[in-house]
Amino acid sequence: MRKLLANPLVRRIGGAILTLVGVAIAVFIMLRAIPGDQITAAFGTEAAALSPEQRASLEAYYGLDQPLIVQFFTWLGSLLTGNLGFSARAQQSVLEMTAAALPVTLELALLSIVLAFIIGVPLGMLSASRPNGFRDFFGQAVGLAGLGIPAFLLATTLLAITATSFGFNPNGLGYARLFDDPLLNLQQMLMPALVLGFGIAAPIMRTTRTAVLEVRSLDFVRTARAKGVPPRRLQIHHVLRNALVPIVTMTGLQFGYLLGGAVVVEQIFSLPGIGRQVLLGINQKEFAVVQSTVLVIALLFVIVNLLTDLLYRVIDPRVRAS
Repeated sequence: MRKLLANPLVRRIGGAILTLVGVAIAVFIMLRAIPGDQITAAFGTEAAALSPEQRASLEAYYGLDQPLIVQFFTWLGSLLTGNLGFSARAQQSVLEMTAAALPVTLELALLSIVLAFIIGVPLGMLSASRPNGFRDFFGQAVGLAGLGIPAFLLATTLLAITATSFGFNPNGLGYARLFDDPLLNLQQMLMPALVLGFGIAAPIMRTTRTAVLEVRSLDFVRTARAKGVPPRRLQIHHVLRNALVPIVTMTGLQFGYLLGGAVVVEQIFSLPGIGRQVLLGINQKEFAVVQSTVLVIALLFVIVNLLTDLLYRVIDPRVRAS
């Protein structure tokens, strides 16, 4: 048992399970702390016409007449059997809703992270090539802009510019899935991915700059330079390759945050993703939708972090050996 617990992967999986339990408890308690009740939110103005018997019957149907601890374990037990609950508003199971929304968010997150990587890594290397010079100043300025401009402001500004100057509004196209109409899908996804990618590119750029500067000061790089290794080969094969561990870690963390942090952007661009599903669930006070969807997002975040851990063990033999 002690040998099993000494395995880093087993410890990480154990920590991930504890994290998910903590998220489940926190979301459950926070939802119950929101003023109002689920029946009124589900039926809107029609809730006022319900008789006390009808309301009591509905509360019994949704399990709201049970103590909170019973409600929690009933929900947790249902999750373990694959039952994520039912949405009264959508008249659909949460599992079906999540299965439809998740590919949208995953596609948006993947596209954003690719754009962020394409922008952030070269910009970080450019900054590190001449520390405190013009290139560094330019890279740092772009990084600060990415960190300082809120996503909602950049999104609404881009929408206003493209709509007024070019007559293009991706919200008016109607959502098309990637495999149904790839060209239309790309038109709808490119702008929100650019908004999210610009914000994520900033920490990737700063991490790349710091890592590259650190690696360039090491002895093996000076030795390679003294041996006459061409500058391009030196930067790619010696410097960037050894600076990848912190860059991959930062990229993995940002990808995890994207899964839950795309709520505002999905809402602004009318994308039917999982973030928008959570937002609508909160507005309509549908406990099953919010609880289960947040737990799915947390599960994805944990999986991405585990994969990131495994990836940098592959990239850096020193981590694997330790």
